[in-house]
Amino acid sequence: MRTWFEQGCPGCLVVAEVAQNHDGSLGAAHAYIDAVAAAGAHAVKFQTHIAAAESTPQEPWRVRFSRQDETRYDYWKRMEFSEAQWAGLAAHAQERGLEFLSSPFSPEAVELLERVGAPAWKVGAGEVTNLPMLELMAATGKPVILSSGMSPWSDLDAATELLRRRGTPFAVLQCTTAYPCPPERLGLNVMQEIRERYGCPTGLSDHSGTIYAGLAAAALGASLVEVHVTFSRDCFGPDVPASITTSELTSLVEGVRFIEQALAHPVDKGAMAEELSEMRQVFGKSVVARRDLPAGHRLEAGDLACRKPGTGIPAARLAEVSGRRLARPVSANTLLREDDLA
Repeated sequence: MRTWFEQGCPGCLVVAEVAQNHDGSLGAAHAYIDAVAAAGAHAVKFQTHIAAAESTPQEPWRVRFSRQDETRYDYWKRMEFSEAQWAGLAAHAQERGLEFLSSPFSPEAVELLERVGAPAWKVGAGEVTNLPMLELMAATGKPVILSSGMSPWSDLDAATELLRRRGTPFAVLQCTTAYPCPPERLGLNVMQEIRERYGCPTGLSDHSGTIYAGLAAAALGASLVEVHVTFSRDCFGPDVPASITTSELTSLVEGVRFIEQALAHPVDKGAMAEELSEMRQVFGKSVVARRDLPAGHRLEAGDLACRKPGTGIPAARLAEVSGRRLARPVSANTLLREDDLA
């Protein structure tokens, strides 16, 4: 990830965000790594929750989605993995050729992820104003990716100024904290505003539950597209409605690669038309006689038609040909030539 930043963020990285879709199952978390790798994404991302370090038992439910967790705090406890388990997930991702990312939600989570070798930091939308934690991240020298979902410009200004002051490479992603996010709230235009305001790589952290937003972001020059992934929309969890399936992830990656190739090869329209001149003759149309016509006949509109191929007098000159006399007899469906005309 550091190399990607150092190289000016070439290409569009596709990051598959598992978030809480593993539902506390280590086996499921490892299965997601395999599925994300098979789909061709660049990185797999989790969230590292340490309940006692980030929350209190009084944290309210945003939406009461779980029948098995009495409180939101209980849910965060159930989402925890041990340091050894996180190290195993990071190693598995590396074995599959993936960057391993996880959003920390406490200083303790930052320290844990630093010990297991996370190559960069992804800051969740709710943590952008947590400047002490950003300072801790910046101190590692690793790149930081900020998600802007809940932040006004003033919050982002403060966060980016901190990172710039520390010499920390960073990217800022447009994000709308809505699950799922409707198209009219995606804010794809904000990517350009971020690019101009901060002079940094930008992209989209998407919660639409479709591949369309990611493809649109790639076409608009996103350096990074992050999407939530699930094995199935029948799975349990608060992130499932805002997720694409792992099979849809394959389509998204293929689409982003296609768009990258298109953007990397601007076309000279004039040169391309010249290259296709033979094709133009095949598909183009020429002026032809509708019926057998004698020499000396003055051509009228009803005598003429435009038909393929385009190797005779071009169809664009039909009006010019009308009114001319024939220098010789012409058979029906014969392409007219210049020397057919007197």
